[in-house]
Amino acid sequence: MAKRTFTREFKLEAVKLVKERGVSMSQASRDLDIHLNVLRKWVKDVEADPVQAFPGQGQMKADQAEIAKLRKEVAKLKMERDILKKAAVGSTRRRNCFAQLIGWRSETQGLTGSFVKTLGDFA
Repeated sequence: MAKRTFTREFKLEAVKLVKERGVSMSQASRDLDIHLNVLRKWVKDVEADPVQAFPGQGQMKADQAEIAKLRKEVAKLKMERDILKKAAVGSTRRRNCFAQLIGWRSETQGLTGSFVKTLGDFA
C-alpha cells in the first residue's frame, strides 16, 4: 500500500473539524479516512505551534533544521579533532625517536655538544 500524503490545508481543516466544530476525533478520523493516531498528532502539532505546524513535504521546522545543521557541524569537528589527535600522537613518537637518534638532550639535563649534527655523523 502506498503512503498517502496530505496537504497542509487538509491537515488544518481536519484539526478545525475537531477543535472548532466539536466533532469527536474518532468520528473525524472515520469521515476523513485517516488513522486516529494521525489525527491526534496533527492536533498536537497545531496546539504546539500553529504557525509552523506542517511546514511542507519533508521539510523541517526552522529550529529543527538549525539543530540538524549544528549536529552535523559538531560531528565534523569531532572527526577533525580525532584526526589531529592521531596525527599528534604519531608525530610525537617520531619526533622523540628522531631527537634521540641525533643526540638531543632535554633542557633539564643541559646541552652538551653540538645542537646540529651533520648527516655524516650518522653514517
